[in-house]
Amino acid sequence: MRRSSQDKIAKPRDRRASKAERDRRDSRWDEHRRARRQQLVDATLAAVAKHGAGVGMDEIAAEAGTSKTVVYRHFADRAELYIAVCNRVAAQLLPKLRAAIESSDRPRDMVAAAIEAYLAFLEADPELYRFVVHPQTLDRPAGSDPLSSLSDLVGEQAAAVVAVALRQAGRDTAAAAPWGHGVVGLVRSAADWWLRAERPMLRSELASHLTDLAWAGLSGVAPQEEK
Repeated sequence: MRRSSQDKIAKPRDRRASKAERDRRDSRWDEHRRARRQQLVDATLAAVAKHGAGVGMDEIAAEAGTSKTVVYRHFADRAELYIAVCNRVAAQLLPKLRAAIESSDRPRDMVAAAIEAYLAFLEADPELYRFVVHPQTLDRPAGSDPLSSLSDLVGEQAAAVVAVALRQAGRDTAAAAPWGHGVVGLVRSAADWWLRAERPMLRSELASHLTDLAWAGLSGVAPQEEK
């Protein structure tokens, strides 16, 4: 029996409908996968808080109420999970630093506020800071270090502050980039020491010392400000 014209026309519509259904299913799965990855990052943060920076994958899986096999369905390995945690930390820290820098229009105060914000962030959760800054052995190199990328972003913010001071002094701003990134390295290194030494001084004292040292590099070229 020959098929009617209606039968011939129906097939393309059926194929389009089937593709739309697959697209909806794929979209729902993608959303589920994103949500599950976020839950596993949350579990990792909780496990770090409970067990410290040296937390293992078994402890992370237990915190998530699942097995390592399930964790590895959503993250290829520990390195990929580590990167996701670092990105979460960066998303929390960077806005705090930007808000601190924007809290004043005086360059020295901007530097002081940013240093204080950074130290406050790591003091609030030192084990998480250690986890992201000093990762344990990973299954593979982490590739692009999220913390390096964060340091670059913070360095750019610091460089902008330095550039303001140099412009106010009528000086060439070429030194702004190396000085800005240098300040980031200075603070990060001092913060590592502070935690290793079990915080031998108050955070406010450390922030003041670092601000004095960081600003000393500009004292000869920047407009004089009251401390």
